[in-house]
Amino acid sequence: MLRCGGWNDFIDQQVCPRDAAVNTGTCLPSIHGVGLSGVGFSFDRGRTWHQPTYAGWTNFDALDPLVTSNGHVGPIHTLPWYYESGLVSEGDPAVAFGPRPDANGHFSWANGSRLYYANLVGTWNPTGNDIVFPGDVIHQLIGLAVSRADNVTASNYNQKSTWQRPVVINTHGGATAFEDKEQIWADNAQSSPNFGNVYLCNAEFRSLGKHLPGTTPAPLKVYTSTDGGSTWRVKQVTPAGSPGQQNPTEWGYSGCTIRTDSHGVVYMFATRFQNPAVVGLPTHSTLVMWKSFDAGQHWTKQQLLHRVTDPCYFIDPVYGRCVMDGYAGARTDLATAPSVDIANGAPTGQDATNEILLNYANSVTLNTSLSQVEWSMNGGASWSGPQTVNLPGDRTMYTAPALAPDGRRAYVMYEGPTDPWRGADMTLPRRYHGVFRSAAIGANGTPGAWSTLYNGPIGDLRATYPGHDIYQERVGDYVYAAATRTYGVGVYTTAHTAAVCDAVQQYRAASLQQGSLALPAPWPLQDCPARFGNTDIWSATNG
Repeated sequence: MLRCGGWNDFIDQQVCPRDAAVNTGTCLPSIHGVGLSGVGFSFDRGRTWHQPTYAGWTNFDALDPLVTSNGHVGPIHTLPWYYESGLVSEGDPAVAFGPRPDANGHFSWANGSRLYYANLVGTWNPTGNDIVFPGDVIHQLIGLAVSRADNVTASNYNQKSTWQRPVVINTHGGATAFEDKEQIWADNAQSSPNFGNVYLCNAEFRSLGKHLPGTTPAPLKVYTSTDGGSTWRVKQVTPAGSPGQQNPTEWGYSGCTIRTDSHGVVYMFATRFQNPAVVGLPTHSTLVMWKSFDAGQHWTKQQLLHRVTDPCYFIDPVYGRCVMDGYAGARTDLATAPSVDIANGAPTGQDATNEILLNYANSVTLNTSLSQVEWSMNGGASWSGPQTVNLPGDRTMYTAPALAPDGRRAYVMYEGPTDPWRGADMTLPRRYHGVFRSAAIGANGTPGAWSTLYNGPIGDLRATYPGHDIYQERVGDYVYAAATRTYGVGVYTTAHTAAVCDAVQQYRAASLQQGSLALPAPWPLQDCPARFGNTDIWSATNG
């Protein structure tokens, strides 16, 4: 069975130019028109994966590591057709499979499947400044695009022609707006009256300026396509104003996810943050749900589920994000964002239980952050109490669930640090791993005892960095899981083969001490082990 994964991938970028690293503390001074949206396929239930090679704009073979290069046409391992469309893929991927429409627009699984890959998008600009300019395709700073591929197989996944050109789904966001944290879903149950519809949700950050008291206007928006992703309509679900203007304790919404049940009801979940400038740390996010009964045209008022505690007891003073392993650490400000799956009986919908499984990280103390699930059997009208999934001793950064379509088994994939808060100490290990767990679902929807299907090798968060900032660690904001009636699969970021760099740790410590980047920074190609920063995307499966 076909599986697809997407991730942020610097594989086509120039390898850490020295001038950028030393003078700005970054290995990625700008995108230079080179895509970041990596893609891979598995044809054996998630056991092995294949990353394709296409043609596009690349910079991986820049000859002079001392000078930043602008790139050229050549082999790429990220999404195709962006350069040719005047665009650049900018990561934050989300993927979904739905039925393929025929020539008359009729959806049927008999036509095969259509893969939808949503990601952030900018205007292609090889000079290195991916900003709006006359003739811009997207008309805003960062937009949203959806790529599509039909009936992907082991024999055609490596062919560029398998993909259609990307569709920019928002063209009126404004020159200072940027999109973030999109999620995509296709209504994949034939029993649904909206079978084949595609839905995408995201937060749109506006004005690039913070509104007092320290909040940002970032409404949640939902895009709907009824024609297989060729055209999209948009509905703004939350107000455009800054929430802090009405309630100073609130910051705004983000981390949305979207799903459908066997009757075509659309569910969107998100987290509503508190404003740390007002309430202090740790903050307590509220999990929120909306429903649409008419294919995304109208939405119910928000339903507040309950508050959870963010694993945010400290904000890094240099780059201003929540961290849970130590300063200069891996950011965790979206850890409580709800991940959701619904047992909608796909592909037919006939054996659906429509159970909703909700999964999130919830902090109890500084060194106790739990992966927890809740479930609803009545369309979200009422919910169970939380059930803890993670192994004893693990603290949860990011977590994601999956339900078998018939509702008989649940799966959870999470990333779990195993060491306590390290503070300013850059010498002690900051170990973490990925864990994949499963439980049978009882007649009343309750998961039974959780068993461990996969307990991944230990890595050190200190060995990671995001490319655009050597100071901070990074393993990303997402993990994912998916399930069939017979098996489940999860994907996560591992650093178990990455190496800690002493020069970088000294640089991080010096930067923390002075409260800003202590330039000149080390040059990883010269000053670090070859495996520094070499994180990988791994899958766990019982297929």
